[in-house]
Amino acid sequence: MPDNSLSLIGPRLKSWREKRSMTLADLSALTDISPSTLSRLEAGKRAPNLELLVPIARALGLGLDDIVPRAVPDPRVSRTTREVEGIRYESLSPASSPVQTYKVTFPARPVGITAVPQPKVHDGQEWLYVISGRLRLVLGDQDVTLGPGEAAEFDTRVPHWLSAAGPGPAEIVSIFSKDGKRIHLRARPAVS
Repeated sequence: MPDNSLSLIGPRLKSWREKRSMTLADLSALTDISPSTLSRLEAGKRAPNLELLVPIARALGLGLDDIVPRAVPDPRVSRTTREVEGIRYESLSPASSPVQTYKVTFPARPVGITAVPQPKVHDGQEWLYVISGRLRLVLGDQDVTLGPGEAAEFDTRVPHWLSAAGPGPAEIVSIFSKDGKRIHLRARPAVS
């Protein structure tokens, strides 16, 4: 994708100048750059260079970063997948994000076998949304089942445990702090 950041400089200069209620003549007087040169620069008919941009930035009380737009990085999240104790975690947020978002798939439980909850506790807040299947949430003394379209939010310092409930897997979107990420993704398999 071509970098069009230079073509954005002119409109940005004009916008900053107008925000300061300055005319081209006012800016020209402060920079010793002719009004026609400033006009061509703002219209994109004159290539920007440091010899022009530095005095303009000074006169407008700006840094060069305010005038020269930064390249916008690719917004797509590089997805990673991990499996811990049979639970599949697909990242939906960058690792550097202060809030981590995952699509989590809990495997189906074998027919006739009820899972024994093994609640965990950690700092943070968790919010989850059921995409498909049925999810069992044990939270403190509560044992609830959530279906597609239902959401829950809870303080993760309360003992909690999640599992598929029903004949198939359960898929959810889960959002939690980095502290929550460490607990969920570093859990060790139970010793038989």
